[in-house]
Amino acid sequence: QVQLVESGGGLAQAGGSMRLSCAASGNIGRLRAMGWYRQAPGKQRELVATITSGGIVHFGDSVRGRFTISSDNAKNTVYLQMNKLEPEDTAVYYCNAEWGSGLLSYDYWGQGTQVTVSS
Repeated sequence: QVQLVESGGGLAQAGGSMRLSCAASGNIGRLRAMGWYRQAPGKQRELVATITSGGIVHFGDSVRGRFTISSDNAKNTVYLQMNKLEPEDTAVYYCNAEWGSGLLSYDYWGQGTQVTVSS
């Protein structure tokens, strides 16, 4: 089992910045990647950003160039720095951890944190 605890989130104005954190604990020795997804009302959950254990990052098209993702392996924590926020960034943000062993793979999810961007 892997436990994910998210922090950050809240209300921001358009053009502002916000940082989310996600700390992993438990069976973290086989985590392949961690990252963030988001879901706005009436929309499907979408990729925001992920970072692999080797440091490779991926971004969703809508946030590329505005958001960055980083990790602190000593703290087993991943950070999402969100800059130039837009009202369209309003959503519940979920931390994700991909656990893998050979052909086995499993996704763990945090409880979600609300991000609201006002215009």
